[in-house]
Amino acid sequence: MQEFLIGLGIGLVVAAIASLYLSTRIGRVKKEKEEEIARFKDMLSARMELESEGLKKVREENEELKKANENLRVSLMAMREKPGRKEAQKLQIMQKAVDRLMLNSPGFATAWQVAMHDSEEEFQKMYSGIVPFIKRHISGRSEAQLVDAREGDEDISG
Repeated sequence: MQEFLIGLGIGLVVAAIASLYLSTRIGRVKKEKEEEIARFKDMLSARMELESEGLKKVREENEELKKANENLRVSLMAMREKPGRKEAQKLQIMQKAVDRLMLNSPGFATAWQVAMHDSEEEFQKMYSGIVPFIKRHISGRSEAQLVDAREGDEDISG
């Protein structure tokens, strides 16, 4: 029986050592896993913060670009509507019409050149002296309108 008790004691000691070894090993593995999970959580939260900041910056930049786009669109519309722009377009249209008339009408070119020379002289006179200054800024109708009106009266009476 004594042998039995010695065997049992040795068995219990080996079982206690094995149990203690396994419990410390399980505790260590559990602690390592908890540390790894905490590290992954930290990495995930850091990445989410970075992505959140990046997304916020992208949204702000998108809003700024939308505002800039709208400002440019409004500026473009304003540039199209400026008085000088319409006159320039009308001048280009008139120039094309004059070029076509010069090519298609034989007597038009000489009459046009005389009219252009007279108009240029009149334009130069308009910018020199006090009378042209007053006439330019006070007069509401141009002489071209008056000539057109006179021509219309001659056509009616003639």
